[in-house]
Amino acid sequence: MLVPFNELPDESRVWIYQANRSFTEEEVTEISQKLDRFIEKWTAHGASLKASYDIKYRRFITLALDQQINAASGCSIDASVQFIQQLEKEYSVDLLDKMNVSYKQGEFIAHKSLADFRKMAKEKAVSPKTIVFNNLVNNKAEYLSDWEVPASESWHKRFLN
Repeated sequence: MLVPFNELPDESRVWIYQANRSFTEEEVTEISQKLDRFIEKWTAHGASLKASYDIKYRRFITLALDQQINAASGCSIDASVQFIQQLEKEYSVDLLDKMNVSYKQGEFIAHKSLADFRKMAKEKAVSPKTIVFNNLVNNKAEYLSDWEVPASESWHKRFLN
């Protein structure tokens, strides 16, 4: 059951998928329509899931699930990953590689491999104040408060000296 993102409780579980490139406006529209259809049919053991999504900066897809109604099952999580894999194929984009880092350079969103980000930190090309995206947040409340933060307040700080 698709609901508006802002209507989900703060405890709702989130999964964040970052793209290795920005989507075009047309792609965002198409992906939104595909997400609408996917979430309307998304179930756990035959029970409808109360869920939503958020697309930020034309680069991040966040799935959110109210687990107070029905919790995600292994099969429902597999279905969501298969859906994301299908988007990867259709749009020639990488959404599942967790060994990449996205961060802000002004208003631009940069995307680097973890190794390149580590190297940039050593070279002081990124600083503790660099805004990074902490895709390890677990729920909607964390997503809203701790997803887009200075590197010094995220797991990224281990690369900064």
